[in-house]
Amino acid sequence: MTKLYAGVAAAAVAAFLGASAWYVVANRADDAFAECRQGQVAGGDIGGPFTLVDTTGKTVTDKDVITKPSLVYFGYTFCPDVCPLDMARNVEAVDKLDAQGLDVTPVFISIDPERDTPAALADYASNLHPKLVALTGSPEQVKAASQAYKTFYKKRETGDEYYLMDHSTFTYLMLPGTGFVDFFRQEVSSDQMAESVACFVKAGKARS
Repeated sequence: MTKLYAGVAAAAVAAFLGASAWYVVANRADDAFAECRQGQVAGGDIGGPFTLVDTTGKTVTDKDVITKPSLVYFGYTFCPDVCPLDMARNVEAVDKLDAQGLDVTPVFISIDPERDTPAALADYASNLHPKLVALTGSPEQVKAASQAYKTFYKKRETGDEYYLMDHSTFTYLMLPGTGFVDFFRQEVSSDQMAESVACFVKAGKARS
């Protein structure tokens, strides 16, 4: 997906999220993660239950997947540029966190179930990172997961198997027992992501 389409997708999802999903923190003293946030924005109604299929063909839910701090990204394996860069950044951040003794799970949820079968995702995950949890599902399951995370995606119809997908490109940080705590845009580096995630994970441990 080109940068132009990535921008269009990001704008579309921002409009879709609306005021109910993002809000300015009115009282930062009540925000246990205030020191970790990159800006003045906190999360609203993002994340939630989903039922998908893992690389072995097993049906899993969000409770099976998000058992550790997780970086959740919606993309597809045929993506020519944006997804590979975003996912390379995400797993690099995971490695940096691992070096600090922090166990974080990278999660890839396909928005292209037509091509991204469990077998295709197994190959994708094995080539990207040993910790990667890659998920697909029926079109209905994928749509439900996308809606839970307020993401946007749309197939570009070309009449052949080489179609592309327009989609949002946020990476979501989820903490077990807490849920969504922050998101990362494309321009955030792996170092910045690792630093921010470490702050959230440590703050979450102090809070529990």
